[in-house]
Amino acid sequence: MERNLAQTAKLFGISRNELIRRMRESELLNERNLPRYPTRDREYLRTKEGQWFHPKAGMQYSESTRIKQAGISWLAQRLKLQLPTPPEEKRHVA
Repeated sequence: MERNLAQTAKLFGISRNELIRRMRESELLNERNLPRYPTRDREYLRTKEGQWFHPKAGMQYSESTRIKQAGISWLAQRLKLQLPTPPEEKRHVA
C-alpha cells in the first residue's frame, strides 16, 4: 500500500505542508516535492508519474511522491514523529 503526502500527513496528525517542510529540512524532498535521493530511498519513497489529455493543451504530465508502507516507520524515525497507534480489532470470534 502506498500513500500520497496528504494521506501520510493525516496519518501522523500533521498538515501536508508541515510534512513537506520537515521532509525538505531533512533533505528527503527536493524543491518539486519529489524524493531527493530516489535510488537511496527507493525502499521507502517513490515518484509516481501520471498523464492525462487536456482538450486544448494536449498531453499533460505530472509527478508526485508516494510513501510506501515500509516508509511510514522510517519516516517517523527520520522526522521524529509519533507513529500512529493501530486501530483496535473490532472483529470478535464467537
